[in-house]
Amino acid sequence: MKVAVLLSGGVDSSVALCLLKERGYELTAYYLKIWLEDELAFLGNCPWEEDLEYARGVCAKLNVPLQIINMQTEYLNTVVEYTISELKAGRTPSPDIMCNKNIKFGDFFNKINNDFDKVASGHYAQIEEINGKFYLKESPDRIKDQTYFLTYLNQFQLSKILFPIGQFTKLEVRELAHKYGLPTEKRKDSQGICFLGKIKYNDFIKFHLGEEKGDIIEVETNRIWGQHKGYWFHTIGQRTGLGLSGGPWYVVKKDIENNIVYISKNNQTEKISHTDLICTNINWIPEFSDANQFEIKLRHGAAKNLCTIEKIDNNSVKVRLFEPDQGISAGQFAIFYDKGYCLGGGVIQLI
Repeated sequence: MKVAVLLSGGVDSSVALCLLKERGYELTAYYLKIWLEDELAFLGNCPWEEDLEYARGVCAKLNVPLQIINMQTEYLNTVVEYTISELKAGRTPSPDIMCNKNIKFGDFFNKINNDFDKVASGHYAQIEEINGKFYLKESPDRIKDQTYFLTYLNQFQLSKILFPIGQFTKLEVRELAHKYGLPTEKRKDSQGICFLGKIKYNDFIKFHLGEEKGDIIEVETNRIWGQHKGYWFHTIGQRTGLGLSGGPWYVVKKDIENNIVYISKNNQTEKISHTDLICTNINWIPEFSDANQFEIKLRHGAAKNLCTIEKIDNNSVKVRLFEPDQGISAGQFAIFYDKGYCLGGGVIQLI
């Protein structure tokens, strides 16, 4: 079997490459370059050089060929344009979901021209084939599990993907990296979105949208507590990064037209708690389930809520949460689960 392996220069994809090498597959590793030169000049460094150095070291150790594929245009036209348009509209985007759908397991498939049987990556997720259909299953590491970010994959994509580390925890992956003597075994995890590496999300936003001062106003008293650098840097429910005393403060709403961020104190958080949502642009893996009760993730991480789902049409559902959730924002994704399987998800439009 010929396998194309997405290699980021981190420990997860490096261990995935080792596991596939042990299984005897014919491997080619690929590093996806997504940075545009004007972005690099603005940010003042080259975030991919160190990643590429680690990727080359791993491939040299394993005697696996490594190729660099330029995907700047595709990344700009899909992930970046989506992210910036959502931020400008005052919504909360999920660029990783779009990156997985359109870049890693989308345009990359086209770039390699069907020369490979499978594409592999270092995601913490599992794929199971049951009665001819492909199901996305959670990783045993509930904190690192990445099914949230894979919810927009379709049946064809899942049929072509391998997740070699999906059955392991992060600790076990680190232990495997030590066992294999990989140069990435002690490398810290990237905190950036998609392939952004060490670049901070706010720096990415600043490059594309700039800064524009606006008032931070307490919603109950209309008192101005300070200034921010642009409403696009702030999300509903945020309670850090405001730089204000007397908190904790929560971002409760944004006035897009006038560039105002409204805040409220901790004892007002019930005013931004929600139990009823409408979600659109639903992708089901593999089809809608009419179960009475589901688990739901409203953000990446281990935390889940219980909910019921009422189908509106093939593209949208009504969701009722069992427990109110604070800080839900339009544009966020709601991802549905049942017995450890990711059923799919969609975009929160109305609250």
